[in-house]
This record gives sequence, structure tokens and C-alpha cells, in this order.
Amino acid sequence: MRLLLRGPALLASLILLQAAASTTGTSSAVAISDAVSQAKVQVNKAFLDSRIRMKATMSSETPTSPQLSGYFKHARGRTRTAIRSGQVWEESYKRLRQEASLSNVTGPSLDLALLSREVGCDGPAPVVKCDVDSPYRTITGHCNNRREPTLGAANRALARWLPAEYEDGLSLPFGWTPGKTRNGFPLPLARKVSNEIAGYLSEEGVLDQHRSLLFVQWGQVVDHDLDFAPDTELGSSELSKAQCEESCVQRGNCFPIMFPPNDPKVQTQGQCMPFFRAGFVCPTPPFQSLAREQINALTSFLDASLVYGPEPGLASRLRNLSSPLGLMAVNQEVSDHGLPYLPFDSKKPSPCEVINATARVPCFLAGDSRASEQTLLAASHTLLLREHNRLARELKTLNPQWGGEKLYQEARKILGAFIQIITFRDYLPIVLGDKMQTWIPPYQGYNQSVDPRISNVFTFAFRFGHLEVPPTVSRLDENYQPWGLEPELPLHTLFFNTWRMIQDGGLDPLVRGLLAKKAKLPNQDKMMTGELRNRLFQPTHKIHGFDLAAINIQRCRDHGQPGYNSWRGFCGLSQPRTLEELTAVLKNPELAKKLLHLYGTPDNIDIWVGAVAEPLVERGRVGPLLACLLGKQFQQIRDGDRFWWENPGVFTEKQQQSLRRVSFSRLVCDNTHITKVPLDPFQANSFPQGFVGCSAIDKLDLTPWASLED
Repeated sequence: MRLLLRGPALLASLILLQAAASTTGTSSAVAISDAVSQAKVQVNKAFLDSRIRMKATMSSETPTSPQLSGYFKHARGRTRTAIRSGQVWEESYKRLRQEASLSNVTGPSLDLALLSREVGCDGPAPVVKCDVDSPYRTITGHCNNRREPTLGAANRALARWLPAEYEDGLSLPFGWTPGKTRNGFPLPLARKVSNEIAGYLSEEGVLDQHRSLLFVQWGQVVDHDLDFAPDTELGSSELSKAQCEESCVQRGNCFPIMFPPNDPKVQTQGQCMPFFRAGFVCPTPPFQSLAREQINALTSFLDASLVYGPEPGLASRLRNLSSPLGLMAVNQEVSDHGLPYLPFDSKKPSPCEVINATARVPCFLAGDSRASEQTLLAASHTLLLREHNRLARELKTLNPQWGGEKLYQEARKILGAFIQIITFRDYLPIVLGDKMQTWIPPYQGYNQSVDPRISNVFTFAFRFGHLEVPPTVSRLDENYQPWGLEPELPLHTLFFNTWRMIQDGGLDPLVRGLLAKKAKLPNQDKMMTGELRNRLFQPTHKIHGFDLAAINIQRCRDHGQPGYNSWRGFCGLSQPRTLEELTAVLKNPELAKKLLHLYGTPDNIDIWVGAVAEPLVERGRVGPLLACLLGKQFQQIRDGDRFWWENPGVFTEKQQQSLRRVSFSRLVCDNTHITKVPLDPFQANSFPQGFVGCSAIDKLDLTPWASLED
């Protein structure tokens, strides 16, 4: 019932705001201006303190897991500006509401439009002038939809398919206030749910006999092309991030993940894992809801933004502007047996350097700030970078008259199409199985009425891939046999570990491991490997590590996500109320019993937990609820994208015919020294069965791109 009263309660607060200004003899405008000025001082100090502290901790050469994680979740550029405005808006609003609560005089409502103007919510980017006839996407995602140019653009709010549910109706997550219940039951600690539902002891028998490790890694590539919500900064100048990390203080945007009393991590890490809430943006007119809305720092389109960046400034930094060939910049210090690496990020200090104090290899610079998060992700980025430059050079040979800008844009356009094709033709059918046609029917063309924005719930639905990550990563030689002195590495040793690639074998052994090793099977009894559940972002020789399952659960609450049954109802699925009904849905009485014991009601089950707990659809790797949420999102990404590769006019018919022959195996052949690849790289393969020489793999024929008009 509390949620039903949210609207009237907020409206009453708004009415009181103007009254507060009236009784003190000041105008509403002055009250707003004063509140915003105070909020800006507070938020700016928090942002400055955070940046200073981050540099200090990275310089200390003893960064902790949260400090390493924080570096990669740190907002930059226009994203940082948008998040800062969102925080100033919320802090100003809270101040005004607090002042209003001291008055019992009624009056007209607060001018929210004025508040937004005073904060500067019209940013973070200047108004975009669209060239609607341009054959190329904008870097920011603006102008894709001619009717609504900002639809799908970077640094906007994630879309809500169901209204947000916060404890206070505005921003506080459920589980924030001790003693407060949700639907009549207290929420269990996120770590307790992780321990009892996601954890397991033995890694025996966890591998997927039908999916390769590439299946897992491609999912992360797609995710990093579609969404990113960096951490916000603390909202209070009285609270430092040190207190948040070390003292488990819950205030502002610090929402620590508390350990249950009997958790083994209590002995090694204290009482909690620090957790910082996700960045959010200003509310937008007509202000129908003032609930906190998390940011998407990326474009919502499958457009290879993880290669090129979502902002003009970064996009320029990533290019080799001194070359007339339209090339991306590559590493000038080291190479991989003659093939290029990503450039190093020049920002100092670099967290990757402290992983191995002897090697001191920096992090990479790429279109997405998380490129160095783990070594296989960095390897994937490297392949895509090489492919851009290969395409640009071939296009120059075909079209000597083309300048650098056209070569860059045409190669970028082809690489974006490559990611779309691999995702929809090769990846999604083995995710959705028999539900593929149900949720993603054949393409019927672009529809400007389709909203392509990434939904808030999708950022949790797509985390199903966390259950497919195996505990180790293998490096293999040219005969797909164990390579080197350490051919099999525990997953946690690969976090932020660029030196393993640069100084310990290069790209090829890692890529062979992607092609010939198996993914982990999502299993109701063995959900998440301990490498992710206890040792996430654990620095080498340290004992502190994060729990990805607990982070996912806490993040659900941070984002104001409705519960499991709300989403089941959204998808037209049954909404279990009893143990018997939940057992029937999960087909697992023990799991159903555990969940009900923890949550009290299926309504309260966090969406990520409930979704990944469901049995898999036939020939797929997700349950019915995830099939719905993922299928709906990917169909909207495709149908709402004016530059989708199959949309008539984006490519010529002959170019489309060429593009249909692209494959991940060909990408490997063209951009590594690997000569033997699997025919189907997403399926589990055991060398030499299913492997062929590169000459047997179709090449992308670029002749349809010859002699196009400038």
C-alpha cells in the first residue's frame, strides 16, 4: 500500500515547498537558487574528494578490490557531468522538501522546470543538430530516430518497463531502513541470498558440453556495447569514501553489503563489502515521476561503441588522426609478433600496473573504460580493433580516392554490422533456444515508433551470463594443447591483468582457449563459481574479494527494481504465491523452499535471483522469464535502429550478401596468427574435431564497396 500512496505523498511535499518559501518572505525562485547553490557545493566537494582519493590509492601500490573496481566504474567526460547534475537535482530537491516539512502552510507547487534549469539539467551535451541524410551513425547515438533525436543516445536514463519501486517512493532502496518490510516481509541480506542460493563447493561437473567459452565472452562484448551505469559519488561532504569502504557506514550513496554473522568473510574482510550506488540523471519533463533513474553512459544501439566510444572526445583520442587511412590508434610501445595491441591508457596511476609490480604494464585505452577488467575481454577488444584497421586498409586499396574520414566511417559501419550479425545469427539463438522465434521474429524493417532504449531490467536480465563463467581460463598452443608454464589460470588472476597478454604469450593462446574450452553450465544447484562469488576483483596475493552474486542482488535494490512476480506478470507468465506454485515454476522443491524461507513471498524475490533460478527453456541457456526480457529488448534494439544492417538503404543488396558471410572464426583468421579454427565457434569444440584451416572459412568480400560515391 505504501507504493500506492507514493504519488499523493510526493505531491503533498511539492505543495509544501512553495509554502516554505512564502513564510520566510522569499520567492520560490530564491529558495530554489539557494538550495541548488548549497547542493552544488556539497556534490562538487564529494566529486573532488573522490578523484583525489582515487589517485592517492592507486599511487599507493596497495589498492583493494573496491578501489580497483571503483577505477573502472568511475564516470568520465559527459557521463560525469550528467551524473553530477542528477545528484545536485536530488540533493536540492531533498533540501527543499526538508524545508517544506517545517511549514504547515499550503500553497502552489514547486516549479520543477525552474529547479532543473537552475541545476543545469539541460546538459550534458549541447543541443544536437541532426544531419538526417548522413549515412553514418553519430558517435553519441543522437539523431538515430528522426522524430526523437535523443532516443537511444548516451548519457540518458535507462528505460522503465515497469515503474521504479523504492522504499520512500523516491530514491531509497528497499532494505535501507532497519525494520521496514516489503510486502509484509523483511528483505534478506544480499550476501545471505548469495551464500544460500548461488554458492556451491565442488567445481566438478560444472562445464557445459554444448557451449564454448566464446559463448560467455561474446555476451560480455554485447553487454559492454549496450549499457554502463558508472558509480555515483557520495552525496554528503560529511562522509568520505574511506568510511564507506572501511567502516560500513550506510548513508548518501553508500549502501554496504553486510555479511551475515557466520560468513567466513567476516574473519578476513570485516563486517561488509562496500557498495556504491549507480549514477543517475535528472528527472525529465513532464515530471510524472521523480523516482531516481539510473544512467546509461552508452548508446542503446549495437553499434560497436565499445570500440569507438560513445563521446566525440574519446572517439577522437582513439583514432590515428595523423594517418589518411581512417585507422584506429594502436600501441606504439609493444606488438604481438607484428600485430598491434590496443594503445595504453596514458592516465597515471594505472591500476593494471600494480597487479604485477615487476611487469608494470598499464591498462588499455578503448571505447569502453572496462576493456582491461579481465584479460579475455581485453583480447576481444584487441580483435575488434585489428579488424577495423584491416577493413580500413582494404577499403583504401579498393577506393584510393577516399579520404581518412570516409574510410573510418565505412569501416566503423561494417564492424557495427559484424557485431549485429554475430549476435543475432550465432549468439541469441543458442541463448533463447526454442523461444527465439517467439520473442525475435524475422526482421520486418525499421520502425521509428519502436523505443530502442536499453531498459533498466535488461541490465539485470543480461547478467545471466555470470552463471556461465568457468573457474579457470586456459591458454593453448597451435595444436590446442596446454601452452606455457601456467596454461590454466584461476579466473581471479586475470582481473586487470594486461601484463599476461603483453609479456606472457600474446593474444593467440588466449583466443584458442576461447574457441576450444567450454563455458560453465547454468545449474540451479551450482549457480556461480567461487572465483566470482568470493574472489571478484581480488588483487594478486590479497585475500579480499567481491561477491558478484551479492552485488547483482544489491544492485537490483539500488535500481528500484520491482520483484520477481511483477516481472512474471509483465511477461504474461504465472505469478506463484505458494510453495507449491513456486515449486511448479522452478521444478525444484528444495530451491523453492530456500527462496521462500529467505524472502517470505515470491513477490519479494530479487529479479536477478528469480530469473536465473528458473529451469532452462528447450535448447536455450535461460529460463522463460529471461527469454521474455532478453527477447523483447533485443527485438527493440533491432527494430528501433534506423542504421540496422538489414534496413534497406543502409547497405546495398550486394553488400548485405557479403556481410552474411562474416563469422567470428574468420575474424580470428584475419587478425591473429591462428590457422586452425572451428566451423562453429560458439558450440563446444574438441580439437581437431570440428576444426578446419582458415582457407575453408569464407572471407568478407569487400568488392561491393568499391567505387562508391564520396
